[in-house]
Amino acid sequence: MYGKIENQYGKIYIENDVIAKIAGKAAVECYGIVGFASKSMKNGIVELLKSENMAKGINVNVDDERLEMELFVIIEYGTKISEVAHNIMDRVKYSVEKNTGLKVSKIDIKVQGIRVSK
Repeated sequence: MYGKIENQYGKIYIENDVIAKIAGKAAVECYGIVGFASKSMKNGIVELLKSENMAKGINVNVDDERLEMELFVIIEYGTKISEVAHNIMDRVKYSVEKNTGLKVSKIDIKVQGIRVSK
């Protein structure tokens, strides 16, 4: 699926992977996020994705002008999880809407783990 914008000149199609990359770049700028986790855990172990693969930790679903996202994140130990999640939601929503012109209707943050800073 893809995001679609129509105007008097024609149609613009935005692939879900592009939307995921925009969301990922915005999210990693938030305080308290370590990075993204893969969508599935293996034997209870969470894998921290490298920056070039961060889109694999984001699900994007576009249906009839509705853009929904799930972000699978790893949070830094010692931060308030709810505050970090709210900051991620706000920044991702703003960034995706500003860069694509699509309206975000829902963002789910799924905390897959925490990591202690060195």
